[in-house]
Amino acid sequence: MNEMKLSKRLATVAGYIPKDAVFADIGSDHAYLPCYSILQGIAKAAIAGEITDGPFISAKKQVKKCELSDVISVRQGDGLSVIEEGDSIDCITIAGMGGGLIKRILEEGSTKLSGVKRLVLQPNIHAIYIRQWMMENGWQLIDEDIIEEDNKIYEILVAEKGNSMLPYQTYSIEANLLLGPILAKKKSVVFQNKWTQECNHWRTIVKQLEQAGHTYENNEKFKELSNQIQLVEEVLQA
Repeated sequence: MNEMKLSKRLATVAGYIPKDAVFADIGSDHAYLPCYSILQGIAKAAIAGEITDGPFISAKKQVKKCELSDVISVRQGDGLSVIEEGDSIDCITIAGMGGGLIKRILEEGSTKLSGVKRLVLQPNIHAIYIRQWMMENGWQLIDEDIIEEDNKIYEILVAEKGNSMLPYQTYSIEANLLLGPILAKKKSVVFQNKWTQECNHWRTIVKQLEQAGHTYENNEKFKELSNQIQLVEEVLQA
């Protein structure tokens, strides 16, 4: 992977960045996504944000190598703190983190979101936390994608300011939050494989809990997993 050829995961994220956007890529690592987006004529300017020294230095080197220092600002800081007043950011990308961490970044940086028109988020796990945050904070999912790369499955969530209720209410709110309302509607092969595997894993745990004896913790976990299995079956069998 480099600034001219992204991984399938990051290329999918890049595909949802609006044309001529000024965007902030949080957790930019080598700044491949900002460099690629500028070089491909997708975005016109970007901020590459990193919190740790190593990736921050790598990003600065990458931007310099691509001769893009005039349009990509590499900044070190936690989450959205790298966005400054006057940056005119209209899109934020956050890729390769857990859903819980992405949610925290959005919550702690909420004051930086006022002028932002689009969020493109790629959680490695727990996308449900992001969908819950969107529903509670006036962001509407406008698209979702799911891909498989190197035997790993990734979800991409795209949101814009609007009605906070999840669109495509084909299934229950619980099912929409867990599986993704748009992904559940598309029901791709990758989507079906992901949730079939998850259900099989949960069923194994449920059997182990049944054999482990009744404690409060076991009973609560049993109810939680049984409910999740039911939600997934509701969608997969529809």
